[in-house]
Amino acid sequence: MPEHFGIRVTRADKDNLAGEMDADHRHLNRGGFVHGGALAAFADDLGGRLAGLNVSPGFRTTTVESKINILRACPPGRLTGVAAPVHVGRRTIVLQTSIYRPDGKLAAIMTQTQMVLPRDQAPSASGTE
Repeated sequence: MPEHFGIRVTRADKDNLAGEMDADHRHLNRGGFVHGGALAAFADDLGGRLAGLNVSPGFRTTTVESKINILRACPPGRLTGVAAPVHVGRRTIVLQTSIYRPDGKLAAIMTQTQMVLPRDQAPSASGTE
């Protein structure tokens, strides 16, 4: 999905991850602004990648909760996002991702919780874990 949305990571370490997404006509709602779902997908991807940098080898994460506040309409163009850990524990990681409009104004904030799982634990055949 990151490729579908055109999400690029520009900086990454355990304490901070930044990325970009060029929002175009494919990402817009009927009003001509970036769809809230596109903002959420961008934030979720950045947060998930950052969570992955904070787990030990042999572990992975999955999103178990996310909440987004959309603070203002977001016109198309280059969006930037910055994710930072709020809590890094053995079982959960909580992250906050801020999404900025092309003019640099804050457009949205997502807080998400990632569950830490052993890497060899695969989803069941029914698609649920």
